[in-house]
Amino acid sequence: MIIKKVRLALQHGLEVILCVGELLEEREAGHAEAVCASQTEKGLEGVSAQELARVTIAYEPVWAIGTGKTATPEDADAIHAHIRSVIADLYGKAAADAIVIQYGGSMKAENAKALLAKENIDGGLIGGAALKAETFAPIALCE
Repeated sequence: MIIKKVRLALQHGLEVILCVGELLEEREAGHAEAVCASQTEKGLEGVSAQELARVTIAYEPVWAIGTGKTATPEDADAIHAHIRSVIADLYGKAAADAIVIQYGGSMKAENAKALLAKENIDGGLIGGAALKAETFAPIALCE
């Protein structure tokens, strides 16, 4: 289902945000990287290297969505690095270096600076914290 949506959006000239992420049980079982790799591969199936330029990937650990819980900056960076290595395997190093991979697991003012300082985290896919200026501004400004 996801690949159909990705391909349809790309065919119509839209930008795509492909969200990948594991359940808490998958993380606790040590399968976070494998789950995210599989979701990335399946979500990009049939996407050309040229089309990939219009795709952003967001790592959204399912266990963090709407819970206020977040991955540590180190854990998030490790997953981002693994996703980037999957892109390198599929499309080459240049594509892996160019693709934007955002963190979407409850980024907030308290953790934005530490998350965004990590090498493989290119930005944030902000959820509930973006609903009010007073909670979004510190994230956008990384105060």
